[in-house]
Amino acid sequence: MGKLKQNFYNANEAFNYFWDVIPKTGVDFDNTKALFNVGFTLHHPMNNHITSDVRKWNHAYAECEWQWYLTGDPSIDTLGDLYGKIPPIWENMADGLREVRSNYGFQWKRKGQLNYAIQKLKDKKSTRHAVISIFDGKEASSRYMFDTPCTCAIHFQIVDDKLNMSVMMRSNDLWYGFPIDQYCFSKLQKMVADEVDMPVGTYYHLATNLHIYNDKITR
Repeated sequence: MGKLKQNFYNANEAFNYFWDVIPKTGVDFDNTKALFNVGFTLHHPMNNHITSDVRKWNHAYAECEWQWYLTGDPSIDTLGDLYGKIPPIWENMADGLREVRSNYGFQWKRKGQLNYAIQKLKDKKSTRHAVISIFDGKEASSRYMFDTPCTCAIHFQIVDDKLNMSVMMRSNDLWYGFPIDQYCFSKLQKMVADEVDMPVGTYYHLATNLHIYNDKITR
């Protein structure tokens, strides 16, 4: 495999690139084709709609998921109220209380993490402390048995008077996950940028396992 492209104008350009590259160069891994330790920069993260003809991305659903995150409510029924129905993937991951741990708003509000990160950036522009932990091994429990968040952490840094963001993921499915994830994370970046009165900078996306499920490749 040759050197992967690492800079993209927007998320749609990144999606199209990896949609072409992964089936050709990916490794067989748990019913997927996968690339490992993939990192790239989106230089215009707010240009966050996936317009690829192959994907038929649903902006209305992506926005509802973002609004669900803003509530911080892990109940999938709250998503259902916003969207009008609950996608089967969330039904399959919910626990007996009909809650999931992958509502990222629930995670960043947990223990006031987002407010802490914002305050750190306000107090010191050069801080390296503005980090949100989404999932790590210390949280392993039965609540995470069927719903282990794919994102590990988000880091905000002010560089050249712009708010940059880095997202670190243990697993990222290009077809289902990336289009929604980048939309919600870029919205988070804009929200934090507004709070600290900075323009949005770049979005760096790192996935230690970036993959496409085989059933999508063969269609």
